Amino acid sequence: MASERCLAQGCSAPGPVPKGKIRIYSMRFCPFAQRARLVLNAKGVRYDVININLKNKPNWFLEKNPLGTVPVLENDCGQLICESPIVCEYLDELYSEKKLYPTDPFEKAQQKMLLEEFSKVVPFFYKVPTGKSKGENTAAVEQELKEKLEKLNKILVDKKTKFFGGNIVTMIDYFIWPWFERLDGYGVRQCLDGAPQLQQWMQNMLEDPIIKATMFDGKTHKAFLQSYFDGKPDYDLAL
Repeated sequence: MASERCLAQGCSAPGPVPKGKIRIYSMRFCPFAQRARLVLNAKGVRYDVININLKNKPNWFLEKNPLGTVPVLENDCGQLICESPIVCEYLDELYSEKKLYPTDPFEKAQQKMLLEEFSKVVPFFYKVPTGKSKGENTAAVEQELKEKLEKLNKILVDKKTKFFGGNIVTMIDYFIWPWFERLDGYGVRQCLDGAPQLQQWMQNMLEDPIIKATMFDGKTHKAFLQSYFDGKPDYDLAL
């Protein structure tokens, strides 16, 4: 059972994952869940998607993950893995033919440290539109986000590579990308003005076939995020 439309309270639970398959519980516009879908697609894994209404979650989903967050990965043994970095690392080890994390332990540790640093940036993408929806002056928040993006820019300057992990797309690029895909939706593209290498990284990412095949356009993201910040998220937008 795959579900493009989100399942809410009262919807029947899907059956067991078919033998030899893998299932992801997701939400079409969730950047954290997008990380896992990017990795699955990059590895060429066939998978089922069950989209969840995160504002009105089915009880059976909360039994799988009491925190109620996505992504959640379920294999054909009924084993469940939650939290996007853990899900993605599990997939990288399970489908090891095309590794996305570096094999060198130090380089892998560097990517994990950068992910930890980026996790502190993520809240600022939401603070700006949230503040604007409340009629607040967001200049200070935008300036702080701009400074954080300039630090990311400096990493690319120092590395002298096309991507954060080198000259090919690796795990850290897929971890960071979803928030940059949504820049126009968040209304923070101007915060990239002092980060030319980061802008070039975005252009490089847009050439990746996995990104091309899985992304939504800026107009769609903007429409969903507007519904989200209005308190009525349209999870089934454009279906």
